[in-house]
Amino acid sequence: MFSPTGKVSLQIFLLTLGLSTVSGVSEFTISPDRDTVLNISNSQGKGCQVCTGSGRSRRCSVSLSLKGNTPASLTFDCTRPQDVFTVEVVQNIECTVKSCSDHIVPADSGSLPLLDFPRRFIWNLKASAPKAFKIDFSKAGLRQINPSERCPDSHMYTLQVFQTTGKVAVGKYCRMGPITSAQILNQGRFILEIPARQKLQSSQFDVSVGEEIKSLARVSLTLPKGTSSSELLSPNYPDTFPDDDVMEWYFQVPQNHKTSVRFLNLIQPQCLKKETAVEYHSKGRGALVLGLADVQPSQNQGDFSLTLRNCEMDRRRAGSPGLSLNIKVSASSTSSTVKCKVATSNLEGLSLHIDKVRPASDCEIKINSVLKEKITVTSTSELTFQDCLPDDVNVTATGIIGCSDLKDCPKTPVPLLVPLLPSCLPTPLSSVTWTLRPAHHGTVRLTCPSGPLKQSLPGQVCNDSILFKVAEEGGGTIGHFCPRGVVQKIQIHTNVTVTWSSNMRGRIQRTYFKYVLNASFEKEIPERYIFTVSPVKDTPVLLATPGWPVGMEFYSTVSWIVSVPPKMAARLVFANVSQPKCSNRHTNIKVQRVGSPEEDYSRREDEEAEPEITVPESFYLNMSNCMPERGDFSVLTKITLQKAPNRLLPIILSVVAALLAIFIIVLVVVCVVVRKKKKKLEHQVDVYNPNGTSFLPGPNGHPRSDDESEYHVYASIEESLVYTHLLKKGAEIGVYGDFDTYRPFPGHSDSQKPLVSKNDDTEVDDQRPMRQTSQPGPPLPNRPPSHGQTLVDNEIYRQREPTGEGDSSNLGARMEPEGGN
Repeated sequence: MFSPTGKVSLQIFLLTLGLSTVSGVSEFTISPDRDTVLNISNSQGKGCQVCTGSGRSRRCSVSLSLKGNTPASLTFDCTRPQDVFTVEVVQNIECTVKSCSDHIVPADSGSLPLLDFPRRFIWNLKASAPKAFKIDFSKAGLRQINPSERCPDSHMYTLQVFQTTGKVAVGKYCRMGPITSAQILNQGRFILEIPARQKLQSSQFDVSVGEEIKSLARVSLTLPKGTSSSELLSPNYPDTFPDDDVMEWYFQVPQNHKTSVRFLNLIQPQCLKKETAVEYHSKGRGALVLGLADVQPSQNQGDFSLTLRNCEMDRRRAGSPGLSLNIKVSASSTSSTVKCKVATSNLEGLSLHIDKVRPASDCEIKINSVLKEKITVTSTSELTFQDCLPDDVNVTATGIIGCSDLKDCPKTPVPLLVPLLPSCLPTPLSSVTWTLRPAHHGTVRLTCPSGPLKQSLPGQVCNDSILFKVAEEGGGTIGHFCPRGVVQKIQIHTNVTVTWSSNMRGRIQRTYFKYVLNASFEKEIPERYIFTVSPVKDTPVLLATPGWPVGMEFYSTVSWIVSVPPKMAARLVFANVSQPKCSNRHTNIKVQRVGSPEEDYSRREDEEAEPEITVPESFYLNMSNCMPERGDFSVLTKITLQKAPNRLLPIILSVVAALLAIFIIVLVVVCVVVRKKKKKLEHQVDVYNPNGTSFLPGPNGHPRSDDESEYHVYASIEESLVYTHLLKKGAEIGVYGDFDTYRPFPGHSDSQKPLVSKNDDTEVDDQRPMRQTSQPGPPLPNRPPSHGQTLVDNEIYRQREPTGEGDSSNLGARMEPEGGN
């Protein structure tokens, strides 16, 4: 995204369509510059996608890389892609032994739709050996910050070095500082990050050929005239400095100024070869080599360089520390007397305390021309500082806010303000402590106007530049807090001290952090402490009992009111629970949903506690301490929001399962009944036996004889033969006449007609089936006319032809049955 002059500009995107949202899809057209690469990536790695093309040529992915100046039409399949996508603009700059191909000039028009996206500008730089490349920051000036800090203007710069052993972070920086340049050996990267909807401030950093350096990087600083203090961090801070490597800082000191160097937060490694050391080089003087734990030099005059050397570290043992440290360089004019007037209007109702902390130094402090070791400023005063360095003195402020009766307390929140002190003081304000004393049976409420607070805990450390310590007056610490958290407010039913502290130095601290907290005085609350918490999705929150890891006060109680968004559930994990042996009462941990009379969870110290619980709604987390006989009561709770399960789904599944079970039962019953009826119908066929005995065929019939086999079984039986004896008896008693003729039963097919025996005068055996034959049966007896109609109506027999008796002879001779049927 560079013009021929090397400018990084969002103007080169040439958004011809502009951003639009149609049916929930955002789309626009861009055209990257020929010298840049445009990367659009989903920071979450899932969900919303960016697409190119249309129709069958449409391609979608969670990331997209474009290069060249060919216009491309992009669409996003979500309504707010700026919430999940990051725009990255990359350019390469190469340096020869004489010159570099470009400069670093980030800029944009301030009106393009891509301003809604978080943006990252990256310059990959490469030097030509043995030279380094150099980036000039003198026009803007940079100052190094802790990696967890944020810059006031939201423009954060990062400098990295590429080595054969990996990538090394030289540091993170904000504008307006003493750093004027940086030289990088071989290859490196310079990054500018700005959040969404933040206008890019114009600036320029020239890139040129550097020196032949022997360290991974060399950072140069120009200290300002007068009293100043600068802080630097070792590479990769707070992680370890690279193994057996070297880093260099060069300081330009104004004339007639003296400096001092101190190492803070020093962590030294276990060395296998060599030793960690620091070297000081200055013009006209020999090198000074010291150990990191030694007292570092002070009262030096003139420019000097500081080189940090690491050893070959022993990293084989688990938990073996690396090398990290904070370097503090202070400067002031020599034999100088600084007069400073502090007005009461600047103190915000506070008392100012200035203490001399280095008795052996030459620093002298006076108030209204009176020499003092400690000064307390409560009214407008004139202060004098002679030969005082920033490390020689400490500046703090204190104040008391309270009321004896609730009706006399302030009706509106009282702002806790950090005073804006004059820059003539040798060192900035280090801390402010407010003592808040509510009325009897009253409560103090603390809120932060800039947003919720975060409690500093292991795994949730406050690395910000400011910190609030909340404690009971004359008692233990309640907790340490910093901005950008989830604690909406803190309510405490006792006298409270709130201490603000900052590790920021110089002009930025004096102008940026002023309005820090609001304090309100309210009616009595049922608990000793109440915290109102609003967790956010995908960000675990740690909540600790007051004073953690030290136990709670005896008989004290604490509650957290936790807000759970709709369609979400909170998963509580009691990660670290310390229970005492109680001599009176019990400790208790309770979870109860807001508006519900029932408790979801309740455990005492003598009960086995479940490690976790899921709550689908907003809830109270209550804890109370007993009078311990031994041990302490402290709890660390981890809360994570997750998508709530569909409450209707279990009900629907239960109903479906019940209906399915009923259906299966009914189906089984029906099948059993049908099978029994079918079986009964198959076996219960009454067969007439002329002997006068009827029985049911099948397994319950008479046992077979040895000579009975399957060839005795017939597929069908001629019904006329089965009822022949009835016809004969009817003829004998005069029931049937000669004119009656046989009419076959219409409900059977030919295959179902019964077979006849060989001999017509033999009785039918009631146990043996009849053998099939093709001979015709005997003629039917004559029947009276009066009975002809009955047989027809019952459809037992039907006449084939109305020819009378002669036609009956077609039935054939009767067979001798071999068994009954």
